[in-house]
Amino acid sequence: MSMIRDLRAAVRPSLRKSNTAYSTYDSTRDPSASSAVVDCAVYRDGRRVKDEPCLTPHEAMLEVRRGGGFAWIGLHEPTEAEFAGIAAEFGLHPLAVEDAVHAHQRPKLERYDDTLFAVFKTIHYVEHAELTATSEVVETGEVMCFTGRNFVITVRHGGKGSLRALRHRLEDDSELLAKGPSSVLHAIADHVVDGYIAVAAAVQDDIDEVEIDVFSAPAKGSPRGSDAGRIYQLKREVLEFKRAVAPLLRPMQLLSERPMRLVEPDVQKYFRDVADHLARVHEEVVGFDELLNSILQANLAQATVAQNEDMRKITSWAAIIAVPTAVCGVYGMNFEHMPELEWKYGYPMVLGGIAVVCLTIHRMLKRNGWL
Repeated sequence: MSMIRDLRAAVRPSLRKSNTAYSTYDSTRDPSASSAVVDCAVYRDGRRVKDEPCLTPHEAMLEVRRGGGFAWIGLHEPTEAEFAGIAAEFGLHPLAVEDAVHAHQRPKLERYDDTLFAVFKTIHYVEHAELTATSEVVETGEVMCFTGRNFVITVRHGGKGSLRALRHRLEDDSELLAKGPSSVLHAIADHVVDGYIAVAAAVQDDIDEVEIDVFSAPAKGSPRGSDAGRIYQLKREVLEFKRAVAPLLRPMQLLSERPMRLVEPDVQKYFRDVADHLARVHEEVVGFDELLNSILQANLAQATVAQNEDMRKITSWAAIIAVPTAVCGVYGMNFEHMPELEWKYGYPMVLGGIAVVCLTIHRMLKRNGWL
């Protein structure tokens, strides 16, 4: 709460127009530590104004106010102190700033005065030689995007999902970049959803592999139902994937259908394509979840059938062993007058009778599929 009060005080218009904001940004940064600002540049008419050296956020805004265009500032996991000065410089809402700093947010789109705040979950596929019950299949990160009339601020969390290549690709497309900050917002959304499509294809391969293993003959020494751990782990990873995709459907629908002052009409058309791709990925992820449920049920059913087969075999052998047990139990009793005790061929006859009865039971059980 103390940070929110400080930020509310920092966004006063008087501070925004003075150099105090920049001094806050500059003085709170540890000189010995690397800056959270990955890149900072001004774009005018679709082209980067200066390549070297990289501008500071304060210098970027001065350049924008002097000659127009917009500033694009990229940050990676900034601290509260590092982001407080930037928030004051650009007049960002304290609630959005708090979400951007602490991360672990649900994908969403919010509007604060003249700023759009969008949260995207990035998904990265984790390569693995073999899918096991502990394999990590997907790794998530976050990209927060503040979009104003003359600025874009991206805050990235996680080791994957760098936007550097995206920035270079946009710089090569001056016609699109000339449409303003909303073109950057679209490019980020398109980049994130394209990542979803690639991950969905890789996850599909893992599901196909598990499905083949479940319905094929088990390896020697591997019991039926031993794939349950792998299936459950894959289901958990798909659920994490689903949590990134599903909440983003509504924000993409708003960006593609509802007119917004901060989104150029020409750019809004491109959001429709992103929303369509996202809907397709969402259908695939939901299908993955349902398919894994079916595979898991089939795997458990196979384990149950295998247990029933084992129980039938045990019961069959118990029935066969019961015959000699019963006969030997009778002749093991201490009675003086018992049949065939004095007969020369009594012993072999009893053994032969036991063998005949056991073989007959064995044949009947095998014919019925119990053995």
